[in-house]
Amino acid sequence: MADDFEIGGTRIAPGETKKLEIPIVRLYTDTSMFLPVFIKRGKKPGPTLFVSAAIHGDELNGIEIISRLINSKNISGLKGTLIAVPLVNAYGVLNHERYLPDRRDLNRSFPGSKKGSLASRIAHIFMNEIVKKCDYGIDLHTGAIHRSNLPQIRANLDDKKTLAMAKAFGVPVLINSNLRDGSLRESANDLGISMLLYEAGEALRFDELSIRVGYRGILNVMRHLGMVTKRRSKKDPVEPYIARESGWVRATDSGFISHKHKLGDYVHKGDILAKVKDPYGEVIDIIKSNAEGVIIGKQNIPLVHEGEAVYHIAYFNQSSSKQSNSVIESIEQFHEHHGDSVNVNQPE
Repeated sequence: MADDFEIGGTRIAPGETKKLEIPIVRLYTDTSMFLPVFIKRGKKPGPTLFVSAAIHGDELNGIEIISRLINSKNISGLKGTLIAVPLVNAYGVLNHERYLPDRRDLNRSFPGSKKGSLASRIAHIFMNEIVKKCDYGIDLHTGAIHRSNLPQIRANLDDKKTLAMAKAFGVPVLINSNLRDGSLRESANDLGISMLLYEAGEALRFDELSIRVGYRGILNVMRHLGMVTKRRSKKDPVEPYIARESGWVRATDSGFISHKHKLGDYVHKGDILAKVKDPYGEVIDIIKSNAEGVIIGKQNIPLVHEGEAVYHIAYFNQSSSKQSNSVIESIEQFHEHHGDSVNVNQPE
């Protein structure tokens, strides 16, 4: 493990823990803005892992997840290096906004440029000061405003190292997700860094289950990588189910929506997911599932416009009662692990 490890011009020796503020672009008011970075180096060698949150400024669960992680006794005997960045997009957090002040999506601006737009410059700083120094990464996200996501991992599951990390995390559904142009995950992949994207909960909200799952999941990955001590669990690990595709079911009319399913439900093609009513209570639309799979995302607000995405379903290629039962058992086991009771709707 190199003794000359440096971030933001500050050297961090093995066994040291530091909190840094890396300068980024200033506000109109000439107020300085900083990228907050926590670095903990173990006394013994091991991999370097970064954990980041709030790349989208309204996605707050990850901030609390990182807070619990860096204050946990579980990392006291750390091997290797942990770099945690709780607020990548501080501008968005201040304004309760997904995007930066220049209206750009930071997660479409990587690897960035030293002389580019605001988003591009922040992406450049984050890539050079954090990502390029790491072997592995975990980026924490939530659903959008008024939309919730079932705790899930999205990653390049065709890569064996990444798949092993994803399984170790401990969520019921893994999604083999394509790399998007300009995303952090694409840029990390170009550098040979294995990376997971954790999705759970809703924007602008703390969701305790999502936070608990994320915190434990990161520790599970660190145990898998040999960064923290493994411990025996009395519970069997959650066996995740891998989906190669997913898609949204959209409303075909506008009105007030009455949901019939929730996150984690296993549905078949043609199942009624929700009913849309007019202000007089007349049913004007029935929303049905367009495929068999598990609901991994859902709109929460009881209003819907024609064409609006309402349910996000992870698809499964083979249809059988054995398969559907195994997915249901995995989701129920997951909730039992994390102390959250749930009744998964059984397929008929």
